[in-house]
Amino acid sequence: MFHLKTSFARRVALGALAALTLAAAVPGGAAAAAPEPVEWVALGDSYTAGVFVGEPRPALGSADRDGCDRTAGAYPNLVERRLTTEPPGGRLVTLTDFSCGGATIDEVGTARQAPISPVQPPEGGWPSVAAQIERAGLSESTDVVTIGVGGNSLPFGKILTSCLLAGIGQPDEATPCRDSYEAGGPFLDPESIYDKYDRVTREYAGMLRTVHEKAPNAKVITVGYPTIVPEDPTTCDRQDTTELAADVTGIGRISATHGDIGWLGEVNTHLNAIIEALTELSGDTYVDTARTSVGHDACQPRATKWVEGVCGEAGSYWPDEVAVGPLNLTCSDGNRATLVHPNAAGHANTATLVEAAVRGALT
Repeated sequence: MFHLKTSFARRVALGALAALTLAAAVPGGAAAAAPEPVEWVALGDSYTAGVFVGEPRPALGSADRDGCDRTAGAYPNLVERRLTTEPPGGRLVTLTDFSCGGATIDEVGTARQAPISPVQPPEGGWPSVAAQIERAGLSESTDVVTIGVGGNSLPFGKILTSCLLAGIGQPDEATPCRDSYEAGGPFLDPESIYDKYDRVTREYAGMLRTVHEKAPNAKVITVGYPTIVPEDPTTCDRQDTTELAADVTGIGRISATHGDIGWLGEVNTHLNAIIEALTELSGDTYVDTARTSVGHDACQPRATKWVEGVCGEAGSYWPDEVAVGPLNLTCSDGNRATLVHPNAAGHANTATLVEAAVRGALT
């Protein structure tokens, strides 16, 4: 009897040991290996990079600076910190961010870019960098790709500057900038706004195809542009450089007409519509930042706006004077040359929306 009891106990002990060994080796067991981290890549232009929101990344003086003006306050970094605090599905998230101020659609996808940062540029200017997809190393292991690009391919900045110049001496209701861009011609640009929309559509579709080819297993999330002008453009002060006016060396103060400010809003809406439509056709996810930012445009009071005007609040390292094409724009009263970009509140809003999209993509 004693022998039988001892043999039975040994069998139970060996069985328990085997079960523990199996649990440690098989996923889902009590001692299963930690899940693989999420590989998230952020691509985009200055609205993604942050440019003047928070501390520069890489830091000023670093040999790794590339002239792209990424900052700690940009929405990719805000989202990364939130995902680190509450990992989606218990999976750690690693962010690779090669967004770059001034980037076009092609420079995200396939073309090299010459960065244009005005902050401590090296003698001779910034060396060119490879396309963002290449720099970020998209691959089969990439889990999520967020993309915020398109404005520089119109290019919206040049259109805005043209509208500021076209408004000189014009009555509020006039639309000289819209009239020229809709007709096309040598006055402002030989390519009409409709030709620009068609070209941007082709470029964006091609860029999305390239992303999917390089990262076939990734969830792709595109990020639209926020609302930059009010629903009622007559509320914009044409003499306020913290809104949509500018001081230009040798010319004086220039500003877009209220008619053209309204049209600029339509251009922004049309660009977002292109991005959203192509995103849906690709089976990807679109993040609408325009809807939630209505009432927080560049013409709102400082405490309300989520987009700075031509001049506005920025980090002390950011210049108060900058060349835009042949024009030299200057800012005064402690303001910096923010050139109609999101501020910290704007990036915080975008971060909330992008975080939800990333979490949704990973569940």
